[in-house]
Amino acid sequence: MHIDHGELLRFLLLFALIIAAAKAGGWLSLRIGQPAVLGEIVAGVLLGPSLLNILGWPLFREEGLATVVGHLANLGVIFLMFIAGLETDLGQMRRVGRVAAIAGAAGVFVPLVLGFGAALPFGYPVQQALFVGVVLTATSVSITVQTLIELGQLETKEGTTLLAAAVIDDVIAIIVLSVFVALSGTGGGGAGSVALVALRMVLFFVLAILAGTFLARRGLPRAARLPVSEGLLASVAVGTLVLAWAAEALGQVAAITGAYLAGVLVAGAGFREEVEHRMRAFTYAILVPVFFVGIGLQTNARLLAPGDLPFALLVIVAAVVGKIAGSGLGARAGGFTGPEALRIGVGMVSRGEVGLIIAGIGIQSGLLTDRGFAVMVIMVLVTTLLTPVLLRAVFPRQRPPLTEAEAVEQVMGDDDPDGPQPA
Repeated sequence: MHIDHGELLRFLLLFALIIAAAKAGGWLSLRIGQPAVLGEIVAGVLLGPSLLNILGWPLFREEGLATVVGHLANLGVIFLMFIAGLETDLGQMRRVGRVAAIAGAAGVFVPLVLGFGAALPFGYPVQQALFVGVVLTATSVSITVQTLIELGQLETKEGTTLLAAAVIDDVIAIIVLSVFVALSGTGGGGAGSVALVALRMVLFFVLAILAGTFLARRGLPRAARLPVSEGLLASVAVGTLVLAWAAEALGQVAAITGAYLAGVLVAGAGFREEVEHRMRAFTYAILVPVFFVGIGLQTNARLLAPGDLPFALLVIVAAVVGKIAGSGLGARAGGFTGPEALRIGVGMVSRGEVGLIIAGIGIQSGLLTDRGFAVMVIMVLVTTLLTPVLLRAVFPRQRPPLTEAEAVEQVMGDDDPDGPQPA
């Protein structure tokens, strides 16, 4: 295999720049009382085509560099969601399952209707207006997960409900997307195609849970005893990557859903603390910063024409209100109090990489124009930036925002009674 040494050197410099920018942005964000993830995403926006466009500089212009950064960003969100799975309390999740189901379903229906209604007055044909609503059904809780970790709220009732509702939202949204694409004639075989997608989802979850549980409980103890360096961690990493691949390639759901399921299975096998202790430091030092910066690197606000601003603003309002009202009222109907339901709605606002994937399907199939796609990308960016700020506002301030080092300590299970106390 031939390696271009010059390209390697440029990648090393670009990689260093991305990590440094992410950490600097995170530090500045903490200084003003906001979660670090907000600053990391803003750093990506500044480095991206909206302002500096570093991937367009002669030094970093090779297409291969952008591809590698994209792959590393995807690894970052996969292992972030794996860690969220490790932190999931299955007993708590079973107790909130009904609420999560209602919140997840309502969080798809309401944004779909509001997105459709937002696009019609701007001259969008019915089919394209419906697809705008489909994009708004997306939810990505990767931003929410990181913010809740920083706030020390991931293992609360609301945190567990958010994770469960996001999985349900993902499944329903993909079914809605499949139905729409099949009926629109842009990609498939009508009702038979939709039924096949639903069947593949069901088979994936059943097989992944049954086979994954068996392999985790039988295989991980053996991997831990292997006379090789970090045999347990390597086995967990392989299993996570395979489940992430299978989720999207075989089950038609997002790869992060498979990664989250892998974390749940590993925790259920009794290896939570040991795996987390090893996995977390590398993931947060190297991969997660690339993911958050990568969101900004994909955003080009310059594509938005002045005439698109009213539509973009209306879509953003529909996106935010749709999730807060839909998922929030769903959680309220499921028995949560008003403040608890509001936190569920706010936690579902971010569209993240899932929204970008659905919007990408739209432009490839002709259901979105270039300008429509630009509006969707801006909506994804704004909802992603808003989510940490809104979460910081609605969750009880039991303690000051955690630094990344403190967040690592907390999630590793530090039970020191002399640790951070409520303010």
